[in-house]
Amino acid sequence: MNAPAVAAEARHPALQRHQEKRHASVQNRVADRITDFAGSMVFVYVHILWFVLWISFRVEKFPFGLLTMIVSLEAIFLSTFVMISQNRADGKRQVLADAQWQIVQAEEAQNEQLIALSTQILTLTTAIHTMTNQMAGTKESPPAS
Repeated sequence: MNAPAVAAEARHPALQRHQEKRHASVQNRVADRITDFAGSMVFVYVHILWFVLWISFRVEKFPFGLLTMIVSLEAIFLSTFVMISQNRADGKRQVLADAQWQIVQAEEAQNEQLIALSTQILTLTTAIHTMTNQMAGTKESPPAS
């Protein structure tokens, strides 16, 4: 088995549902692709190449007003995509937190049932001990709880 296949199998079911819901929207798929590209080294290399070519071929004179404006606009859009990416990560964390909360609530209910059963077992054990002592004619105290 290769690593991506194992990672896909190990994904939390709540995250899987969240991802399927996200991929249903074209906007989300486009934003995900842009943030994936903008967060890669390929993005950095493309920009290094672009700046070197821009300056080398003297597309404009120093102080590169057009290049500065283009890069500024790109920074505005990229900062928006960074926020989208952070919102996506927050959404994933919230999905996991909600799933964990449901598990905690189910465990709490199960713990309460176990405590009630333990109390019933103690009551029955005490009653059996008392009955046994009465039948034997002794007056020993029941086991400590």
